[in-house]
Amino acid sequence: MNTDLRPWLDSFYQAESRRILATLIRLLGDFDLAEESMHDAFSIALQQWQRHGIPASPRAWMVSTARFKAIDQIRRRAKFDTSFEDVADELAEQLHHEPADDDESIEDDRLRLIFTCCHPSLSPEAQLALTLREVCGLSTEEVASAFLSTTPTIAQRIVRAKTKIRDAKIPYEVPQADQLQERLHAVLHVIYLVFNEGYSASNGEALIRKELCSEAIRLGRLLVELLPEPEAVGLLALMLLNDSRRAARCTPDGDLTLLADQNRELWNQAQISEGCELVLQALATRRFGAYTLQAAISAVHAEASHAEETDWIQIVGLYDALLEHTHSPVVALNRAVAVAMRDGPQAGLTLLDELMAQGHLHDYHLAHATRADLHRRLGRLKEAKDAYQEALRLTRQGPEQRFLQNRLNSLGEIKKQK
Repeated sequence: MNTDLRPWLDSFYQAESRRILATLIRLLGDFDLAEESMHDAFSIALQQWQRHGIPASPRAWMVSTARFKAIDQIRRRAKFDTSFEDVADELAEQLHHEPADDDESIEDDRLRLIFTCCHPSLSPEAQLALTLREVCGLSTEEVASAFLSTTPTIAQRIVRAKTKIRDAKIPYEVPQADQLQERLHAVLHVIYLVFNEGYSASNGEALIRKELCSEAIRLGRLLVELLPEPEAVGLLALMLLNDSRRAARCTPDGDLTLLADQNRELWNQAQISEGCELVLQALATRRFGAYTLQAAISAVHAEASHAEETDWIQIVGLYDALLEHTHSPVVALNRAVAVAMRDGPQAGLTLLDELMAQGHLHDYHLAHATRADLHRRLGRLKEAKDAYQEALRLTRQGPEQRFLQNRLNSLGEIKKQK
């Protein structure tokens, strides 16, 4: 094979590494050993595939090679600790007797892994951190940014969670039916967080990390197949409806485009149709919750062919219902935006100021950006400038930074014209 394999292998790593890792964790029973052996397998692939070509089932090849490397590592450890000898022998025996894995026979282990990472014996913070790191492949730094925390804190949290799973012998499996319901909330929350990190990346130059959005939707579909509860259906609907706008959310240069300014002809109508159908399905059960209500709000936006046709009365009503479920300051912020669209910017600003006076959202850049926009619409340029500057100080995402800076620049132009 004469061509450079590295670009193909890099793409394969991005697409398949987390699925391979999840399978290896199940087979080896050890997070760190699985990750180390997977990286060894990718290094070997770069050398061997360059000479002999890509195998027919590259994912299965990776799993098999990584398992052999893991056994080698354990045997090396056995030289210093004989307790590892039995582990290596057991893994070798399994490898010898199990049929060869191929792309068809490798199970989807990522859903199994997400239930493990969301085990109730782990704290909610550990569940989220571990899933983002191990299931989704975010770096520890990216997880820390998503949590508004420090990298050492998140690293310690992840290490403690792995240790707890190992010491408590938490199984790598999807729970039985009688346990699924109690575990569902944590799993839904993690999938939602994964999607949100993809839908609006917490930092960096890309607004959207489409691989995370796609993976969250894929996990959501699997969960609905496994447990078609209303909130699982509602979450899948929410992700599909929000993701349907992906192509219109950025300019070709990667700059942010607000919902009101998006070219709605670029919205994915197949996703909108499926999402709206799922919303109706979840609402019909009358056992829905916050995810279904958020999906219903997205459906109202999706049904408007032009921004001016948006039914803000209905959206405010849905936010009222959502606040009863969540009591979330972010939901209250979004409701204030909807009220501003229904009743005018001053009405929204009054609600937002009351919310921030309660001590909420002072470190949330979108609250300051919203406040800036409402002041701008009211012609209060100084207040708008101050709020835009605070939002710019708090955000770490390139497209949002450029958007806020452009808004600041536009305020200067308005002032000159006056």
